[in-house]
Amino acid sequence: MLTTGSNRLDPSLLRPEELEPLSRLFANPGHILLTDSKGNQAEIPKLLFDHLVRVVQLMSERKAVVILPEDELFTTQAAANYLGVSRQFLVNLLEKGEIPFRRVGSHRRVSFKDILDYERSRDVRRRETLDCLKDRVISAGLYASESPEGTAPA
Repeated sequence: MLTTGSNRLDPSLLRPEELEPLSRLFANPGHILLTDSKGNQAEIPKLLFDHLVRVVQLMSERKAVVILPEDELFTTQAAANYLGVSRQFLVNLLEKGEIPFRRVGSHRRVSFKDILDYERSRDVRRRETLDCLKDRVISAGLYASESPEGTAPA
């Protein structure tokens, strides 16, 4: 279950002299090699490198970073907060089967992956609805590409 204390990278726990060399190193595109105390080296793959760049950048801006695995379980309130909906609205989505969940005792828990999947599908549906509405307005002749003054609408 979500335990932000153990998943939170707080920049205040690092001294600026620890972050600054990392910021400079990660600011340069290219390959980074990790070296352990025995001299063994491994190159950081680009995908992981890109994420580390973002983490270092945010921490250099004195912003905390939270890392969550996709299988992290959220309470219904935490999931609702993430999606920007009420807890009751989220519970209704769960009960309608729109978002999978599991029970822990009498409590519902939702995986972060399922929350992200729902968020993506919701955003796609919203975009499709707006595109359809735009097409209907245009086909009805109700969209003017220019305002009466000859400038584009805001």
